[in-house]
Amino acid sequence: MQLRKPKWGDRLEVEVERVDERGLGVGRAQHEAGEFRVALRRTLPGERVAASVLRRRGERIDARLEEVLRRSERRVEAPCAHYGACGGCSLQELDYGGQLAVKRELVERALRSAGIGVEVEPVIGGASPLRYRNKMDFTFGNRRWVEPGEAEGVQRDFALGLHPRDQFRKVLDVEACEIQPQPFDAILSSARRVALEQRLPAWDLAKHEGLLRHLVLRRSVATGEILMQLTTSSEAPELVGPYVRALLAAHPEITTLVQAINSRGATVAMGERELVLHGSGSIRERLAGLWYRVSAASFFQTNTAQAERLVDVTLEEARVTGSERVLDLYCGAGTLTLPLARRAAHVHGVELIEAAVADARRNAEENGIANVSFSSGDVLAWFASAGAISCDVAVVDPPRAGLHPKVVELLAGISARRIVYVSCHVASAARDIAALAPAGWRAVRARPVDLFPQTPHVECVLTLERAT
Repeated sequence: MQLRKPKWGDRLEVEVERVDERGLGVGRAQHEAGEFRVALRRTLPGERVAASVLRRRGERIDARLEEVLRRSERRVEAPCAHYGACGGCSLQELDYGGQLAVKRELVERALRSAGIGVEVEPVIGGASPLRYRNKMDFTFGNRRWVEPGEAEGVQRDFALGLHPRDQFRKVLDVEACEIQPQPFDAILSSARRVALEQRLPAWDLAKHEGLLRHLVLRRSVATGEILMQLTTSSEAPELVGPYVRALLAAHPEITTLVQAINSRGATVAMGERELVLHGSGSIRERLAGLWYRVSAASFFQTNTAQAERLVDVTLEEARVTGSERVLDLYCGAGTLTLPLARRAAHVHGVELIEAAVADARRNAEENGIANVSFSSGDVLAWFASAGAISCDVAVVDPPRAGLHPKVVELLAGISARRIVYVSCHVASAARDIAALAPAGWRAVRARPVDLFPQTPHVECVLTLERAT
């Protein structure tokens, strides 16, 4: 007789072995029908837990934590009141040393699975695993997520905050966020209060109507300047004007305020056009001894202190001494290009987004750096038009998806003696590095840097040299 496999609601006892890249605990459960792999939230390596089955796909089960039967010594109280419901952080119940260990293991597993046998150095952690972000993106919505235990009759048609975990049509009202700068808590509270007082409608994702869509806050660590970006569905000056004036009166610490107008259905904070309603439209930040002007649409690392460490590691791995020509692919606003240029003979940056290239050129000029040049456009198209590429070092910092296969082919043939791959998703980097191996490239170092405490995300600087 065939034994019944686990189904919804069944209770299992799970030995948790590791944390995966989604922040889920992964372990094994014994059942009368055999052994099953189980993934579930809010569990830590080394714990034994009771869980109820949510769904089963073959031999893999998704489950919900019911009780911790054997507690990890690294388990701590989550500092955030929204932890569990919020879709942002997933490791707040793991102490910071444990988080760094998990991230190192994630890098090791990704490289090992691609057949890359390089030793992974310990993760470079930050001095402050809380209140570290310099940017937060909040969402307005007319479908408020109501948490268990909230009072009956709570307002459900307006919220300002973050999406609950796996619930993209609803918004969790966030009173305070433990990974954002302290001043943002008060600004967020005022933005909600004033919108309700002035009866401004939040965006309806289903009907594509409403006014208020997103609120983005940026703060410079170096100067303390604060930029607010308010994304609305239309210009509506008769509504936005009083709202902005009230916010500026309540928070004179807001240095500049930009309105982005997004009339499309896509739920992004970026707008079709921008209006600077207060201040210059940008703030200034200092990174690796250089000044950067950060506008509402600029890409800039969200953890300034750890971005400094990432730059330092990249420079150490590039090992430029003054005579080298460096190619910087996916250069953004020049956060790696400009520090490299201070040590190299010349650096050429390539970036798809024209606004980022404009920022890079302006940042180079304002810092008095002349030995740089930039190209705007797709990296693959640039390779095709540039002909034979001659450089001593190549630095690549691609998006999460990694390199296009044809870019990998072209990169494999460049004259550089070293490639420094700065990765925000190690699985993608591992795939690309494995594809470079037939051309004689091999990874010689892997140095992770933690830019996102309380989450499973980790940056990694991987150095490649030609096999001798």
